[in-house]
Amino acid sequence: MGWEHKAEAAAARLTAIERDYTPAVFANSLGLEDMVLTDLIASRFPGIGVFTLDTGRLPEETYRLMDRVADRYGVRMAVYFPATAAMQDFTRQHGLNPFYESHALRRQCCQVRKVEPLARALSAKKAWITGLRRGQAATRTDVPFSQIDADHGLHKFNPLADWTEGDVWGYIRHFDVPYNDLHDRGYPSIGCAPCTRAIAPGEDVRAGRWWWEDARAKECGCHGSAEEADIKEVGT
Repeated sequence: MGWEHKAEAAAARLTAIERDYTPAVFANSLGLEDMVLTDLIASRFPGIGVFTLDTGRLPEETYRLMDRVADRYGVRMAVYFPATAAMQDFTRQHGLNPFYESHALRRQCCQVRKVEPLARALSAKKAWITGLRRGQAATRTDVPFSQIDADHGLHKFNPLADWTEGDVWGYIRHFDVPYNDLHDRGYPSIGCAPCTRAIAPGEDVRAGRWWWEDARAKECGCHGSAEEADIKEVGT
């Protein structure tokens, strides 16, 4: 199945989400997959809200992409930031870059900068949408189209779960969708600047994220292990 047919299937899932799960929101991390969803939602699904998380450590290229999204689609995403008191307490206790010291401290940093703001963004919502794909990482090979997110008490949808990297690029190039300039410099996966590097040819696409850690641990906590696959796929 080519990306054209997969785009139609993704649109059908978004149609069902907008119809059956309002208020629903799209968590836009501004990666390649999320730019496909940004284009679909902005052009066809005004009932689905869009937000992003600003951790305070994003690359400058990501901030420039936020402005390009606003210029292209005429809307500004809601932006959620870390809680000031929690961020100050964490850095005063552990320093500015403790994530290099241990997996536990890295997860604590993600908790303050991403997981807690995500919980605020999802408050009072019925569903949220992500750009997760099965081909993104060893930790995501079983990503379903539809899940029950027990951590947040709502539905979670991954409309591009079966897309390949080639599908994503095919859509982006066909529709001239804006994307992060770092993708053209060897960064297939982009997060916070201190925790992201370019990858070498042949490396896994997530090799540049938290590269000092085991590949099986490369998640921030936003997509927690407590989630359970739903038995029903929306849009079918």
